[in-house]
Formats: sequence, C-alpha cells, structure tokens
Amino acid sequence: MNPTINAIRAGLVRGRIELRQLMTNGTDLIGQFGTPIIALVVLFLLRNKEYGGSELSIAELALPSLIGTVIAFNGIFAIANVLALDREDGTLLRAKSLPNGMIGYFVAKITTAAASVAVQVIVVFALGMLIIGGLSLDGAGAWFTFAWVLVLGLLATLAVGAILGSIIEGSRGSFLLTMPLMALVAISGIFYPITGLPGWLQGVGQVFPVYWVGLGMRSALLPDDAAAIEIGESWRHVETAGVLGVWAILSLMIAPVVLRRMARHESGSSMAQRRDKAMQRAF
Repeated sequence: MNPTINAIRAGLVRGRIELRQLMTNGTDLIGQFGTPIIALVVLFLLRNKEYGGSELSIAELALPSLIGTVIAFNGIFAIANVLALDREDGTLLRAKSLPNGMIGYFVAKITTAAASVAVQVIVVFALGMLIIGGLSLDGAGAWFTFAWVLVLGLLATLAVGAILGSIIEGSRGSFLLTMPLMALVAISGIFYPITGLPGWLQGVGQVFPVYWVGLGMRSALLPDDAAAIEIGESWRHVETAGVLGVWAILSLMIAPVVLRRMARHESGSSMAQRRDKAMQRAF
C-alpha cells in the first residue's frame, strides 16, 4: 500500500486517540470550555437588555458571534499552540525521525483541532439555546449556511494557525499570540456590532477571517431583519464566502511550505538551544 496513505491513516487514528484524551482530561476541558462558559454567563446576564430599537437582546445578537469566535480564535490558537509546544518538547523531532512521520503528525493535529473546535461549537450552541434562546437553524438554507461557514472558517483558521505555530516558539510565544488575537476579536464586531466602530477600524476588521465567520454565523442563526444592523444592511454571503475562501486558499498554499521549512530545520541541537533560552529566561 502507498506509504503516504498509510501515514494519513495512522494520523487519523492518532487524531482520534488524541481527541478522546482531550475530551476526558479535566484540565484540557477547562482550557477549552472555560472562556466560552464565562462568555455565556455574561450573555445570560444581558439576555433582557435589547440592542437599540431592535427586538433582539444583546445576548441574542452576540451568541452567534461567540460561536464564530470559537471557530476563528480556537481554530488558529489550537494548532499554533500545539505546534509551538511540540517543537519545544521534542515531539515534532520524534515524528520527523519516522518514515512519513511528519505527514501522520500533521494529519493527527489537524484532525484533533478541527474535531475539538466542532465539539466546542456544538456545546456552546446547545448551552446558548438553553439559557438564552432566541436563535434557530430555521430551514435547509440556515443549516447549509451554518455548515459552509463552519467548514470554510476551519480551513482558513487552521491553516493560519499552522503557519503561526511554525514561527512562534514555546509557551511564551503562544501566550504572546493571544494578545493580538484578542485585539482582533475586539474590532471584528463579535460582541458589539461592527457598525458602531470608527470606519477605519471597520476596514481593518473586515480584512481578517474573524469578522466574516461571525457574520456568517449571525446570518445562519438570526432572523433576516437582524441584517439591518450590519454593514450595508446585508448578510453579504458572497463576500463572506469570498474572503474566507481567499484566506483558506492562500493559507493552505503557504502552510505546507512553511511547515516543511520548519521541519527541515528541526534538530536535537536546535531543540537544545530553545531549552537553554527558556532556562535563561526562567532564571
């Protein structure tokens, strides 16, 4: 059988095992669901506060955006964090030493990250509907929109995460990555309509996939008249698919190149140098 196919199959098996471990480890579960649960609690407290002259509460408007944030933020951070930490502890170097080990390794990590994000989306959606309500996937069109936004969002963000994970180093780099990501969430109309921001910030937010994943989720889960508070008073499905598609295509083209280069430079000496730098920072 083709060695590459064997490596892909091994990666899928490994990804399933890692996902099971992730979902049965208390510490990992807190890390995955802690922030979304806190956000849901805040939205619950805002469930009776209407936004402007609309008939929707701030909580109902923000819940689809929270789901979009789970896809975009965790899609980027999950894979970037894992790659950075695996480079530091030698996991990546061990994978490199095996025949076609890098293929199996990356398939496993992408499988685990995509599945874990999908589980988080389901949990946040279910809990949000239970404690906030007001949303629905009404009809085949809404389900279709929900599905393609989820798939395109994951394709774009996971690939971006792989690129960033190949550049940053260790837990310190992962921590520093959260700050620009949170800033990006803040200007992407996630917890407050982007139309309330200055024009130049609206332009910056629309460059990145976070805004478009949130917009796509709002279009799937909110009633049609909620589009009145969006830019152009429209859900802009064509633009959403276009921007997310461009991000997905470009990042999927760039990611393999960056990952190959990163793997080629991995060695015992480079790992030792990183550990020495970490020890020097610690003391």
